[in-house]
Amino acid sequence: MTKLTADIQANCALFVAETKETQVVWGLCNEEGDWLSVASSEFEDSEVMPFWSNEEDAKLHCADEWEEFTATMIPLDVFVEDWMITLAEDGVLVGLNWNAELEGAEQEPSDVAKLYL
Repeated sequence: MTKLTADIQANCALFVAETKETQVVWGLCNEEGDWLSVASSEFEDSEVMPFWSNEEDAKLHCADEWEEFTATMIPLDVFVEDWMITLAEDGVLVGLNWNAELEGAEQEPSDVAKLYL
């Protein structure tokens, strides 16, 4: 059962705590190797790539229009050291622990990387 709630800040805190403990992050990737990114609901003309702190919550989102995607593990050090740089260069925001209603934080990659300093 998911630990995610309507409390977006609590979901972000859970993301950092769980990923520091497990040393992995979960994203959604399809068979072609494309990672899910969607239009931002907060910022016009921006894309956001969602990530989760555990496989179960990531898998919950592999349905409906995202059914072609599977929950895919990313080592935490690669996520922080490589992905955050690439996403920042591409101007893509980071979504952390979106709940079942797709509510969640959309943050700058540099701000996410700072959570692990």
